[in-house]
Amino acid sequence: MEERREKKYFAKRKVCRFCTEPIIIDYKDVKLLSHFITERKKIIPRRSSGVCAKHQRALASAIKRARVMALIPFTVLH
Repeated sequence: MEERREKKYFAKRKVCRFCTEPIIIDYKDVKLLSHFITERKKIIPRRSSGVCAKHQRALASAIKRARVMALIPFTVLH
């Protein structure tokens, strides 16, 4: 019997948006930060958002700071 090998297609690697464009990550920019949180207000992981490790850390700290300053809610219930 002949074995058929299926080709696996890999998705194109995402490029960090902050490395390519001159965008500054700031906790006061709620519109920018809202792109990186889910509708349940959780931070989107790096593999899903396509952001590099350096900017993912900066994003996470900016989102956490915006939560403490009450610009973004911690959960959906708040």
